[in-house]
Amino acid sequence: MSSFWQVFLLALLPGAGNFAGALVAEFWKPSSRLLNWALHAASGIVIAIVAVELIPEAVDVLAGWWLAAAFAAGGVSYVMIEALVEGLQKDGSRGNRTGMWMIYVAVAVDLTSDGMMLGTGSAVSSSLAMVLAFGQVLADVPEGYAAMANFRDKGVPRRRRLLLSASFILFCVGSALVAFFILRGAGESVKMAALVFVAGLLTVAAVEDMLEEAHEAREDDRASVLAFVGGFTLFTLVSAGLETVTGGDARASGSIDARIFAGQQTQAMPDAAAFAEGYQNSLLSLLTFQ
Repeated sequence: MSSFWQVFLLALLPGAGNFAGALVAEFWKPSSRLLNWALHAASGIVIAIVAVELIPEAVDVLAGWWLAAAFAAGGVSYVMIEALVEGLQKDGSRGNRTGMWMIYVAVAVDLTSDGMMLGTGSAVSSSLAMVLAFGQVLADVPEGYAAMANFRDKGVPRRRRLLLSASFILFCVGSALVAFFILRGAGESVKMAALVFVAGLLTVAAVEDMLEEAHEAREDDRASVLAFVGGFTLFTLVSAGLETVTGGDARASGSIDARIFAGQQTQAMPDAAAFAEGYQNSLLSLLTFQ
């Protein structure tokens, strides 16, 4: 399978998960308690993606200050986008139609960041992209559920809200393909910086948006905390299982091992040269003595 089709198919998964959650909200009356738990679980999954996959991937490649700068850039970018969306919401707060589009924009931005993560992950390693795709499927189901519930509250007709939910797939696929084609020929440091940038986006999205929306749906209880822990645990198990299926930890360890081996070879070359020079000098000394 070509790289293009692999990225394309993997990028379909988060959008499909989002649409599946929308269908659940469409044909099953939304529950504030269930929405609270689902969003806590989704937040736990996103934090696990950052902590288990994205940051460890970059730690061995980027210097500490590059990690901090890339993560901060991602987080600040998300805050700026969120401020822009909130400003537009205030300007159009008089009508449900504008509110509907602001919900749409917010979810589209989140799916775009998912696509950026998958495209960047695919440029690094196909196995990494697979783990990230399955993790985002788990996280996007409750997000689609929440978006559809909001569309229903705004009085959006069923046909339109289904079309709106289905169109989120385009944002994920489009951003994944763009990120992949931009980064596939880039250096490893650039790819890792892009991963950490997306990690900043996702962390702010999980803490600022998902948990805030969960709190608005219903007050937290112990089950909410357990849902968060369960989401983190679930993704960690999925990640470990997929790495076992794909033959071990094949994220970027191959390239790291290659660099280590290259360094060892570089260190060994002077030793070999010194040995050869010493052998020649010994041979010349022996001939001169004779």
